[in-house]
Amino acid sequence: MSTILRRLPPSEATGLRTGARHRLAQLYGPSDLVVLGLGVTIGAGIFSIAGVEAATEAGPGVLISFMIAGIASLLAALCYAELSSTLPNSGSAYTFTYVIFGEVWAWIIGWALILEMLLAAAVLAQAWGLFAARALAGLGAEVTGAAEWFALGILVLLTTVVAIGTRIGLRMLWLMVGAKLLIIGAVITVGAFHVDVANFGDFLVAPRPSPVPPDTVLETVLGHTQQFGWFGVFAAASVIAFAYIGFDVVATAAEETVDAPKAMPKGMIRGLVIVTVLYLGVAIVMIGMVPYQKIDVAAPLSGAFDEVGEHWMVHVIDLGAVIGLTSVLTVLVVGLTRVLFAISRDGLLPPGLARISRRFDAPTLTTVVIGGCAALLSRFAPVLTLQELVVLGALFSYLFVAAGVVVMRRRMPDLDRGFRVPLSPLLPALSVLATLWLMMSLQVRTWAWFGLWMAVGLLAYLWYGRTHSLLAVRPVKQGRGRHRR
Repeated sequence: MSTILRRLPPSEATGLRTGARHRLAQLYGPSDLVVLGLGVTIGAGIFSIAGVEAATEAGPGVLISFMIAGIASLLAALCYAELSSTLPNSGSAYTFTYVIFGEVWAWIIGWALILEMLLAAAVLAQAWGLFAARALAGLGAEVTGAAEWFALGILVLLTTVVAIGTRIGLRMLWLMVGAKLLIIGAVITVGAFHVDVANFGDFLVAPRPSPVPPDTVLETVLGHTQQFGWFGVFAAASVIAFAYIGFDVVATAAEETVDAPKAMPKGMIRGLVIVTVLYLGVAIVMIGMVPYQKIDVAAPLSGAFDEVGEHWMVHVIDLGAVIGLTSVLTVLVVGLTRVLFAISRDGLLPPGLARISRRFDAPTLTTVVIGGCAALLSRFAPVLTLQELVVLGALFSYLFVAAGVVVMRRRMPDLDRGFRVPLSPLLPALSVLATLWLMMSLQVRTWAWFGLWMAVGLLAYLWYGRTHSLLAVRPVKQGRGRHRR
């Protein structure tokens, strides 16, 4: 048991064991981290989620849902900010867990992150193909049956861009995020001219039984489902919180960030605040243009602009969805590359995946492997039916990060921290409770698939990682960060 619970010393996590570790070049500044956050968090969902949840769960009260979801996400982001400023490593939650809780728990979190990002890349590639086909069809092009090939093409393109150098991907991301913000600004500005305050009148709609049978863990425990009222507001908040997931991927850029202890907290928190404001802006316009009873759940925002006579905005929204998904996919490929790089660098996966290309100054092999796996999943697996697994993988890591803030302060009080979560341990405890609530809002079958994935991962660790770990091959004295000779 002591073997699988061996902990990585903090000095090892920050790369002082130069004989065994490879470091990535530093190129991100605080503004780049904000762009990473905006790039990975805001996808096509910003144009639909407010309308869908208003029509089916919360009515105009969905605005409260956005605030609740934003607060829950901010609590988690604060915890990530502290640990990223203390242990600026590409492994993010995986490395935090390795240092604080031990190797087997780190592997489990790393396995969950692989599930989150790899499946997300496959899901979003399929969604990108569908949106791209719809955008081209709206312009009169014949694209029947092309969506799957579009999905494959975008993964190949982005994998190539990330593999040949992070700087190229970063410049491309700046352009995409800039275009995306212009489109969101146009949506809010044009929509604001058609807002009818009367549509906010019945703000908290009277509750009613839901026609859908219980399928989430929480609904199964309660034995019933309900729409609207406060129950609907909180149910919508649990769905909307999923739209914020992605800020945790920014933490994988810590090792490549200049002055990470100061830059990481600023970049992560500022990015999440901007995302929250943008989501609220689009939600206000969405609810204000059309009464919630008349929202078209198939195309909420496009339908709303059609309803008020701004038909040209449909093409703008389709373009925004395509650009938004492209930026999300780009950051996901980068983030998953860094997680696999960190796990391999520690010996828990084949060390060849931790090689940095001299030509491109990036983990090129790892990037190609990730792109290939995502392409296969996107092409042959029914990933759109498993997308809740993306959420559960992320939330599982949130739990360990929030708990890790409290445990690390007790075990390692003298470590330099560029940022401290205020009111600790209260806020980390609230983050744990908020995360558990979100996890309870997922379907029972999602938990079953997640349990199966974790069982496979544990077997993989016992077969390979336990004996190939660098802490097994080259043991170190805990807390000193040096090799035993």
